[in-house]
Amino acid sequence: MNRTMLIRGGVFIFLLSPLSAWSHDPVFGIGPHVVYKGGLEIAVEGEASKAGRGKERMLTLELTYGLTGDWAAGVELPWAYLQEGADSNSGNGDIALFTKYRFWRRDSLGLQESAAVLLKVITDTADGGGAPRLDKGTTDAILGLTYGYESRKWYRWASVRYRFNGKNDAGLARGDRVLLDFVGGCRPRLSGYREADTVWLLELNGEYGKRASLRGSDLPDTGGSEWFLSPGIFWTKRNFAVKAGVQIPIHSNLNGNQDESDYRARVVLEWHL
Repeated sequence: MNRTMLIRGGVFIFLLSPLSAWSHDPVFGIGPHVVYKGGLEIAVEGEASKAGRGKERMLTLELTYGLTGDWAAGVELPWAYLQEGADSNSGNGDIALFTKYRFWRRDSLGLQESAAVLLKVITDTADGGGAPRLDKGTTDAILGLTYGYESRKWYRWASVRYRFNGKNDAGLARGDRVLLDFVGGCRPRLSGYREADTVWLLELNGEYGKRASLRGSDLPDTGGSEWFLSPGIFWTKRNFAVKAGVQIPIHSNLNGNQDESDYRARVVLEWHL
């Protein structure tokens, strides 16, 4: 059997494997996965976080449609609950519109590498009133770049995102943020196409925030950096998947008097149609 036939046979097996059926993405970072042309991905995402006396809960419905084999677009519809000490507030969060384009892909024997760019616009549509405030009063945008390496057993991802935060009517400009993600994954058991599939993940997530400013003057108790070590799992069976993970803070260098993060957790249920 010549080399060409071996490669073709390997690619055929690769296309029938869980790797192709579910191009995995990290739990907290981003990956280059896009929905196939004409496909619809429905996801329900739950998040919980705590920093000092502040708690946040978020439930989000996400719909993603495959415009082409390399280009997808979608919408996020969140519901939020915020608590700051004895005060709490809940209601609709800011609707977000996003698109992702995979501009590079290379397939080889049992291996796929790819890269994509992401754009997300976070609208100013949250319910107003109450304290703590759900309404930030600005439209923000996130621009991201991500790379993914996916084999039958090993995974790795790297991504960078820049969040442009706007200025509200009161003159408050929340500082822009940079998010960095480095992720490794392992499939301990090579399952068949129709079998349940499990990938264990370990992420290193970093966040750098600029100081906020009010009418041109920097606010001292804003901005800084935090790093998290985040174990997680990606479990799939046919067209259904569960992602879950927890972010554990390992380093904090926040400016002034700010509450450091205690934990962040996320669970995502996904369906492909």
